Amino acid sequence: MSHVSGRLFGALLLAGLALTGHATNNGQKRTDPTIDPKLVAAGFLDAHPDLLYRSRGLDRYGERKYAEAFQQFQRAALYSDKPSQAILGEMLWIGLGAPRDRATAFAWMDLAAERGYRSFVAKRDLYWSELGDEERQLAEQQRAVLFAKYGDAFAEPRLEAILRRERLGLTGSRVGFTGNNVKILVPGLGMMDSTQFYDKKYWDPKEYRAWQDEIWMDVRIGRVDVGAVEQVHADQKEPPEAESTEGNKD
Repeated sequence: MSHVSGRLFGALLLAGLALTGHATNNGQKRTDPTIDPKLVAAGFLDAHPDLLYRSRGLDRYGERKYAEAFQQFQRAALYSDKPSQAILGEMLWIGLGAPRDRATAFAWMDLAAERGYRSFVAKRDLYWSELGDEERQLAEQQRAVLFAKYGDAFAEPRLEAILRRERLGLTGSRVGFTGNNVKILVPGLGMMDSTQFYDKKYWDPKEYRAWQDEIWMDVRIGRVDVGAVEQVHADQKEPPEAESTEGNKD
């Protein structure tokens, strides 16, 4: 397989870590200002399968269990998680966790770009430019298959059903006192204001989608450089090196 610099893939992983509050390789937390790590510890992910399965995928990736990571990202993709769909495209493009398949990689990246997220659109277009005529025909076929299962028209209703169900479960004192500065005990992290946990942007499907769009629409995650072709053994388990995106903006 060709050696691919892991700038995009590494950036996607770090962006996923930011959303789920996971630790990086050096043990430090990378948190996004839109979400508090306490939310994760308070059970937030249990009601958000898109983030839950992406989180598990990142865990498996960190353990170098790439096939298992691939499966978890697929589960997240079922709930319209665009970053996971982009990661699946990147893994297939380089043959990590699954056999290399550039046509299907394009189809996944096209899914990730469905909402017009800038970096995913750019990466999708880059993939297309690299495909040959036969691969493009296969990519169009795979695109139709994937969109029929993972496209927003089919995946978003799955997520919406869970968000609505979980939101309906926020009854009694948990909802009734959100305006009274009730605190939630988060084991190991202290107390958290209940109004943060029950913010509508995390539970109302339309507001949740708007929150996701705000985070991902203009994320800039750099370029991927394709180097010389080199031989890689089938049992090699080293991932592509994740390089810093600083100074390599689009």
